[in-house]
Amino acid sequence: MADKQNNLLAVIKTGAKQYIVREGDSIQVELLGAEPNDSVSFDEVLLVADGDNIEIGTPNVAGAKVNATVIGEIKGEKQIIFKYKPKKNYRVKTGHRQKYTSVQIEKIKLK
Repeated sequence: MADKQNNLLAVIKTGAKQYIVREGDSIQVELLGAEPNDSVSFDEVLLVADGDNIEIGTPNVAGAKVNATVIGEIKGEKQIIFKYKPKKNYRVKTGHRQKYTSVQIEKIKLK
């Protein structure tokens, strides 16, 4: 039974990005605004694969859902933005750190 759960994977869409997930995975998605230990559900499931059985949605798989638990918020690496104009002594250096929500995938539900 444990092997069957490990073979089950899904492709979900959240925050205009797609993620391949399995039960027990921990992923970082764009900021959801949920508190730690909250339960979240991803309804936009694009693909579900269980071994050799693959179900592709048009665009979503009907009835499929991925449940996850929020671990917390984290910050990504700092991105440096540097602007300059040659020969004009114009230089501006700023930075940005994107916030992400870390989630633990609990269950992939089919229909």
